[in-house]
Amino acid sequence: MKILKHTLFFFVLSLSSFSSFAQPEASTNYFEVVKNLEIFTDVFRQLDQLYVEEAAPGNLVNTALNGMLASLDPYTVYYPESRIEDAMYLQTGMYGGVGARVDLVNGRNTVLEVFESFPAYKSGLRAGDIITHIGGKSIDGIDLDNLEDGLTGTPGSVVNLTVIHLGKPSAIELAVTRESIKTPDVPHFQLLENNVGYIKLDEFTQTASDDVKNSFNSLKGKGMNKLILDLRGNGGGLLNEAVKIVNFFVPKGTEITRTMGKTESWKQVYIAQYDPLDLGIPLVVLVDEMSASASEIVSGSLQDLDRAVIVGVPSFGKGLVQQTLDLSYNAKMKVTVAKYYTPSGRCIQKLDYGNKKDGHATQIDTTKIRTFYTTHGRPVKDGSGIYPDVVISPSGSKEILSQLQKNLIYFRFGVEFKKTHASIDSAGSFSISSKDYTDFVQFAKKNAKDFVPTWFEHLEKLEQELTLQSSVNSTLKDQLANLQIAISSALESSLMQLQTEITPSIEAKIVEMYYFRSAAIKQSLTNDPLIRASQDVFQKNYSTILAGPAGTEKN
Repeated sequence: MKILKHTLFFFVLSLSSFSSFAQPEASTNYFEVVKNLEIFTDVFRQLDQLYVEEAAPGNLVNTALNGMLASLDPYTVYYPESRIEDAMYLQTGMYGGVGARVDLVNGRNTVLEVFESFPAYKSGLRAGDIITHIGGKSIDGIDLDNLEDGLTGTPGSVVNLTVIHLGKPSAIELAVTRESIKTPDVPHFQLLENNVGYIKLDEFTQTASDDVKNSFNSLKGKGMNKLILDLRGNGGGLLNEAVKIVNFFVPKGTEITRTMGKTESWKQVYIAQYDPLDLGIPLVVLVDEMSASASEIVSGSLQDLDRAVIVGVPSFGKGLVQQTLDLSYNAKMKVTVAKYYTPSGRCIQKLDYGNKKDGHATQIDTTKIRTFYTTHGRPVKDGSGIYPDVVISPSGSKEILSQLQKNLIYFRFGVEFKKTHASIDSAGSFSISSKDYTDFVQFAKKNAKDFVPTWFEHLEKLEQELTLQSSVNSTLKDQLANLQIAISSALESSLMQLQTEITPSIEAKIVEMYYFRSAAIKQSLTNDPLIRASQDVFQKNYSTILAGPAGTEKN
């Protein structure tokens, strides 16, 4: 009852304080808010008093809050005190832990990656190792959230892990002292051929602009005269960091983005407040379908200002801004407070969460998509993410490639490869042989149900039906077996045809298992079609793309 009283007190306090901050324009909604809060507390009280089973008040409230927020958009999220680390990580990119990524592979909790120089690495943990116990307790069957809770914790605290090193027969004990973990927002930068600089930006945390600035200055000192900024896979982060990064390349005083929300505090214009790093350096920005939010502010603003050529595939389309708020009892809430608009005036939000159908957001009506114009008069559209100036069409077998990645087939093959290769060449020089690729194809075939499940689901159901029907002609069973063989053969043929596209992903993953992520990125650049396309843009038509229609310029 003590917890219930505290919870009810919180809602009563909310009711009493609501009137103190209610604005006149919200008065028409005030009665509905108070009425429904009173109904909620009444239902909550009755459940606690009358429900036949013991109901945990905290679970009831969490379920109610999560359900309420889920009806809005996936970016408005409640963080109870037990998940406060998650909320802090979104802002800072920092957490207390061992510095390793772990996931379920073949039913075992397997280390996917260790971060260089952090506790997991220093204790001897490596990619491919299996963790069987945390603090002496078996973690078999434990869900990923609880597994991560076991590895994270207060910096300076010790966690005892039972580990089976890759290729070793027995487990050993490791005592790992947790630290504050902060991986760099820029995991890799380097100078490519033709004095083209390359910067990979993973996230927009509080250090993003500093990381980009330091990388830029280092490359400039090595002779860089063109730059590729890689935002592929970057899901966004802090708006202010995005504004600072655009500011590096546009004149002080330039409008970079603006936000529009319900309150006056979120009706803001964000301008370049500092002197730029370089106004003249040719710039290409890489985006893909996972480039979102702050990534789209950077790419969209630089596109609208005709300051960069955008290369890749259309971006995610998230034109919403979130703010993290402090709540009672050390809880927090991340809430969508505004939409952002690029300098041309467009909002690139793709999904309409205000008009859901069957519980799912719908795409912006194509008839409502409008055309805007860049500084030099190039047409750009709203409601559909950032459409690149140079589109690199994905493979026709994109689904297979995506599933190979999603289901860790590259990593799992890398584990087998590492068992028989004590060392490999350095990043950028490593390559797999034709035999290695053939081995990969056979490995993928053996695990085909994991990454192309739809190819086999219907066959398995049919096989089960035939097994139950004893009177079924044996010829049908033979035909089914032949069909399974034919599908396996077709898969093998497809994978062999995709050798050029798949090989770089295999090589990068293997390099990562030996030399960490920065080296994997360096390896991937040796055969990256978007890097080749960017080099072509610099050499052939960079100025032409940005010039726009002859004689036109936005007023």
